[in-house]
Amino acid sequence: MEAIKIMLVDDEPIIRKALKMELNSAEATIAFGMNDDGEVEQREVRVLDTFANAAQLMAALDSPVPHEMPDYLLVDMEFQGEPTGGIFIADRVHKKYPDIRIAILSGRFDNPLPDESNRHEKMMEIARVVFESLHHGAQAFVSKNAAGGFSVENVLRAIECLERGEKYYFNYPVMLTLKEAAELYVDHAATMHTDLTISDKDQQLLLLEAAGCTAAEIADNLNETDKNIQERQKELSHKLNIVNKSGARIAKAIQYGLIDPQNIKYLKR
Repeated sequence: MEAIKIMLVDDEPIIRKALKMELNSAEATIAFGMNDDGEVEQREVRVLDTFANAAQLMAALDSPVPHEMPDYLLVDMEFQGEPTGGIFIADRVHKKYPDIRIAILSGRFDNPLPDESNRHEKMMEIARVVFESLHHGAQAFVSKNAAGGFSVENVLRAIECLERGEKYYFNYPVMLTLKEAAELYVDHAATMHTDLTISDKDQQLLLLEAAGCTAAEIADNLNETDKNIQERQKELSHKLNIVNKSGARIAKAIQYGLIDPQNIKYLKR
C-alpha cells in the first residue's frame, strides 16, 4: 500500500530533523484498517521534505517540475516570534491546495498556567487560537510534546484518526485546555453583568445604531437633538466600559444581552 506523504514547516532545525528522522524510520506506520483475514493493515509514513518558512514551502508546492505532492502538511504554530504565524501558512496552503490535510503543531498546551493572574483571558486566548486554526483549514491540533519530552506518536495518532475518516483531531493536552476554556466561557457568560440595565430609549438608540443610523437619524427617530444622542452614546460607552465607538457599543450590547440581534431592522441605502 502506498505510503502517506508528509511535508513539514518549522523554523526550528532540531524539530525538522527529529520529525523527519523518526517519521522516515521503519517503525513509523499507522493502523489503516482491517483486511479480510481480520489483520490490522499498516501504512508507512514518509516525509517528502521539510522547510524553514512559508516561502520555501510554496516554492516546492508551486514548482512546475513534476513532483510528489504531500497528503499531509505539518505546520508549527509559532513562527519566528509570531505566535500564530503558522496559521496563516495553513490558510494559504488550504486555499490553494484544499486536498492537503493540515495539522498545526504547538507546545503551548503542555505547561500549566504559572498562576491565577489573568487566567480567564489566557484560557480564552488559547481556545481562540485553536478555533482560528480550524477556520483557516487545519484539521488537527497536535502537541509537540508528551510526558518525558518530544514524541512523534502525537503526529502519528493525528494522521491515523484523520485517515479513519474523523474530521478533526485534538490530542489530550489540547482537549483539556478546550474543555476548561469552554467551562470558563459558560460560567463567564452566565454571570456577566446580569445586573446591568439600560432604559428603553437607550435600547432603541442601540438598535437604531446597529441598523446603521447616524446620530442625526437616531435623533429624528427618538425626537431628540443630535447633541443629546451623542452625549447618550458617550454615557453608554462609559457604562459598558469601552471606547466610545459605535461598533464596540453594539458588540458589547449584544454580548450582554441588552439588545437582541433579531430586533435590528437594517436600513436600505
